[in-house]
Amino acid sequence: MAHDGQDMTQTPTPILADLLSLCDAALPAVDELLNRATAAVRTTVTKDDRISGQLIEENQTAAHGLAWLATYAQSLQQMQNWASRLNAEGKFGEIEQLIHQIAFGEYLWQIYGGIPMSQGEILRLQDIGLTQDDMRVLMRPEVMTLTQSGNTQAARTRLVALMEEQAANATFGASGLDEELEMIRDQFRRFSLDKVEPFAHEWHLKDELIPIEIINEMAEMGVFGLTIPEEYGGFGLSKASMCVVSEELSRGYIGVGSLGTRSEIAAELILCGGTEEQKQHWLPGIASAEILPTAVFTEPNTGSDLGSLRTRAVKNGDDWEVTGNKTWITHAARTHVMTLLARTDPDTTDYRGLSMFLAEKTPGTDENPFPTPGMTGGEIEVLGYRGMKEYELGFDGFKVKGENLLGGETGKGFKQLMQTFESARIQTAARAIGVAQSALDVGMQYAQERKQFGKSLINFPRVSGKLAMMAVEIMIARQLTYFSAAEKDNDRRCDLEAGMAKLLGARIAWACADNALQIHGGNGFALEYKVSRILCDARILNIFEGAAEIQAQVIARRLLG
Repeated sequence: MAHDGQDMTQTPTPILADLLSLCDAALPAVDELLNRATAAVRTTVTKDDRISGQLIEENQTAAHGLAWLATYAQSLQQMQNWASRLNAEGKFGEIEQLIHQIAFGEYLWQIYGGIPMSQGEILRLQDIGLTQDDMRVLMRPEVMTLTQSGNTQAARTRLVALMEEQAANATFGASGLDEELEMIRDQFRRFSLDKVEPFAHEWHLKDELIPIEIINEMAEMGVFGLTIPEEYGGFGLSKASMCVVSEELSRGYIGVGSLGTRSEIAAELILCGGTEEQKQHWLPGIASAEILPTAVFTEPNTGSDLGSLRTRAVKNGDDWEVTGNKTWITHAARTHVMTLLARTDPDTTDYRGLSMFLAEKTPGTDENPFPTPGMTGGEIEVLGYRGMKEYELGFDGFKVKGENLLGGETGKGFKQLMQTFESARIQTAARAIGVAQSALDVGMQYAQERKQFGKSLINFPRVSGKLAMMAVEIMIARQLTYFSAAEKDNDRRCDLEAGMAKLLGARIAWACADNALQIHGGNGFALEYKVSRILCDARILNIFEGAAEIQAQVIARRLLG
């Protein structure tokens, strides 16, 4: 579809010659800059030949800036890997070339001029301790060409013209995944379009739980046992398949995409830390959704500081009694089991005295959400992410069977939880991609349909530019997330890569939602428009599964060694 008053066939394609070679030559400059930045920050935060946690805190901007710089370097590397694979397969078409060119042009410029860590925090290279001489490593011809000519208005306009030629709600650009995964994507995209997206806004506005019928259909499709091994009743599929499923379900509604997160965390805990008896008992029920789990970790005064949890579990005969308070517990009411983190050693004040329990409870109803003795709860009203509801929980002598101590050992709870973070953050990055894609879906549809000053909004360059950048950044987040999933599938440590994917994906989801609402103008501020919900839903991604600041801190610690 040509833009009003324009004949796109007469517009020369604004793709740089030798694009892949240019990008390939730019990457060593970024790597060299990252090496210098790492050395500079390491010098700043080293005391007595050791990395100092106190100095990292005192120099948070530099440390977190290093995390962001490394995330950009990895993003560009994965985009180049994606483009090279597509080119080798003969699938590197015009739309993919434009996405790739704009990505490199924009992110290289941001590296040099300032990386947005958040709306009001721009990371400059001098904040990391780099000098003008250090920055000159970027002054090579290939980088200059990409920054000057990569992300231009002509490139963005042409990209959106090509996007308009595709069907509504398309996924723009080849993902680079194999055919089996794309078939899985198509299946869950159809489910989302048919069963989720048309009803999600009403669920949100009425603050309703996602209907149990949806959960049952998802169970039949294998969502909850996707990555659980076949010997325990699951499908034994890859983390990459989890990404695709989470992405498409979250594109319909983040609440639906997040239902699988509860099962993913619980299953990972049991697989990594459970006894064989616990695996045999719990995993088949989780896979079939006969057992719905919830994660019960956070406390009112701890937030991300899980090591200081105060909820205690006291041995009483063979069993345990739990007393304390938890908060921000998602989907707490109608679940059957809680992965519950509590302190079993009262003489400790850090992570070493924590243990993980598979605490059984009776699913509640609207009238009586928490019928299990020793347990009370109240709903926390929230802006978005409503389909499962959030709760504060209180435990007073709540009983847990002795056999439900995860792994049969005390003091292992924090370590067991840490083992789940890679998968949880990969899955959260995938959810962020889905939310970002939903923002692009509604933003583009509105821009095409809404007429102002005699033409569609999409024909105004700053509107089409927003849509182009959404498509580009969604692809960047997608490739970073798929890379972290591939590392996990190959049994390689990937907490660094998963953290980067979550960090960047969450920022991109918020930017996409914010820009989609801006395209809607005043209507975007009206509750009746879906984009108002998408904005609220996107905002949580920078907070849960590790707030952006905590995520950057974790990445920085890994980089610094």
